[in-house]
Amino acid sequence: MTPVETLRGEKVAVFGLGGSGLSTVRALVASGAEVAAWDDGETARARASAEGFRLVDLSQAEWSAFRLLVLAPGVPLTHPEPHWTVKRARAAGVPVVGDIELFARERAARAPKAPFVAITGTNGKSTTTALIAHVLREAGRDVALGGNIGVPVLDLPPPAEGRVHVIECSSFQIDLAPSLAPSVGLLINITPDHLDRHGDLAGYAAVKERLVADADVALIGVDDEPSRAICARLKRAGRRVVAISAAPSPLADVFVEGHRIVQRDSSEVPIDLGAVRALRGAHNGQNAAFAFAAADALGVSRADIARGFATFPGLAHRMEQVGRRGRVLFVNDSKATNADAAEKALLSFRDIHWILGGKAKVGGVEPLRPLFSRVAKAYLIGAAADDFAATLDGAVPFQHCGTLARAIAAAAEDAARSAADEPVVLLSPACASYDQFANFEARGDAFRAQVQNLLNGGT
Repeated sequence: MTPVETLRGEKVAVFGLGGSGLSTVRALVASGAEVAAWDDGETARARASAEGFRLVDLSQAEWSAFRLLVLAPGVPLTHPEPHWTVKRARAAGVPVVGDIELFARERAARAPKAPFVAITGTNGKSTTTALIAHVLREAGRDVALGGNIGVPVLDLPPPAEGRVHVIECSSFQIDLAPSLAPSVGLLINITPDHLDRHGDLAGYAAVKERLVADADVALIGVDDEPSRAICARLKRAGRRVVAISAAPSPLADVFVEGHRIVQRDSSEVPIDLGAVRALRGAHNGQNAAFAFAAADALGVSRADIARGFATFPGLAHRMEQVGRRGRVLFVNDSKATNADAAEKALLSFRDIHWILGGKAKVGGVEPLRPLFSRVAKAYLIGAAADDFAATLDGAVPFQHCGTLARAIAAAAEDAARSAADEPVVLLSPACASYDQFANFEARGDAFRAQVQNLLNGGT
């Protein structure tokens, strides 16, 4: 845990008592802050109460007494409209922040030179975060891994000069962290996502830019227009920037050529990813290029980076190979919650028996039409099934399955009859999970468990 010593003795309001919210309350209480915790949900309040935390109905509170409002990242800050607690805080002149901001303040107060790697991007950030942490650990570094990837940042041990924090940051978390200034900041890519929470693409990109704007070293992708603009803007401002591309590019300082990571103007031998199965696909080449540049910025040797890549096990729910039955490969890509993320999996395989659907994002799967030729058949689940069927009609054979279990059974049966060398049963939903599952992890866990049951002789 990282106690928030910078708020010792202060009165702090916390709204949103999910995982990161409860973590924040624990860290504040441990430091001696006076915490007023609240959530609109009775179940969340009951969890906090069971831990002995003080609940205060913030709708009845005297807001002028609070030093800060710490808001959970899932609670709207600006769009579609500010949450009622945000309105109350602003009316009283109380700053609104999140747990990443509290961590940033603790680092500034305790160990301002402590290495801190912060990662964001519409897609690829979790794999890149996990890969960086793995490479650093393989190189013998003390690594604290967390943030949006799973462990709340304040549950991690505190910043220290001999410890590297590797923290994945969502746009919601960045929006609540005004003093974010990592040692190494990564902006992998920007494509439309969460526009309901940021207004439009320009607003979304502006939030993402804040993660790299004050980084000691900014690693920025140049494969999409919003990121290229940010990269150019920071270079003009004299910031230390490393431009990264998934393909050879005159704009890039580090890029991927074939299976190799190439560092421009370096005489060292490029790192070869050809034999690293956990980094299959062009998108993982981009992730590896970012991980290479981050580790290089922290002084890790090229030999240690290559060894870390070779031993990387991959990330759960992101093109995770969960089993084989004969020639058929089963792949869990549940983390692909939008079309851009699903594109990466479709580009990595052929003869795909594609399980997709759930709660659709804006644009659906129409952007994936150029890749439909890779799909042998689609198996539709969840609320988006009818809309996706309309998109696939005439281009890809499809079957309405309703549930994940029925989709797996049908896809496995069809794939077994395929003449391809490696038919793939791929869960890459291109959708949020909330219509049938609590989150993408629960959806991926269900896929993995049902595949294992199938491989063990079940139905």
